[in-house]
Amino acid sequence: MNKTIKLLISVFLLFVSTCLYATDDAGFSEGANFEEVTGEALYHAICQGCHMTNAEGAQGAGKYPALAKNPKLAAGAYVIYMVSNGMGGMPPLKQYLSDEQIAEVVNYTRSHFGNHFTDVVDADDVKTIAQR
Repeated sequence: MNKTIKLLISVFLLFVSTCLYATDDAGFSEGANFEEVTGEALYHAICQGCHMTNAEGAQGAGKYPALAKNPKLAAGAYVIYMVSNGMGGMPPLKQYLSDEQIAEVVNYTRSHFGNHFTDVVDADDVKTIAQR
């Protein structure tokens, strides 16, 4: 199978999985940036499309790591870097989210889904780590 067909299949499967696991409160933002401001709303609008509703991750056409009970989330700087700059199949989101929005979704993910990291990050941390 050539790369183009594999890519099309991957995009199709991602679309289907997003539709199957989307919640009713996951709306669409208008314009180039996301309008959601809370970590929960941002997670539902962006992250759950790949990492799934309960952050259990997915495997199929691609591999989307579980965020639930993930010890890598202990380092807030690591999560900020990943959300801001992406890596592998994870797209960089810093051009679509403000520093405050990144901090919100990082704090939400680190304190939900079986994660209990209590140290919070803020917009200044994002500015420093994301290198805006």
